Amino acid sequence: MPDLEVIVDNIPECENIHTDFRLFLTSMPASYFPVSILQNGIKITTEPPRGLKANLKRSWESISDEFLNGCTKPNVFHKLTWGLTFFHAIV
Repeated sequence: MPDLEVIVDNIPECENIHTDFRLFLTSMPASYFPVSILQNGIKITTEPPRGLKANLKRSWESISDEFLNGCTKPNVFHKLTWGLTFFHAIV
């Protein structure tokens, strides 16, 4: 984590950084996470729904039929999407 802190602190000083560069980090609450990174960034928090059913429902509410059927193999894509959302709900 100290190496990450040094890297993030030196980003503004780099000369060849693209203007559209963004760094996204995700973390569980941890005492060892560098405070300077938290202080210098924008924080977004979400609380996952409690329970497998609620978590799956939340994921599937954001997925439209147009999205699922908008590929060349909708049946396979639907199964893949279901597996991914189920895995995400469990983890």
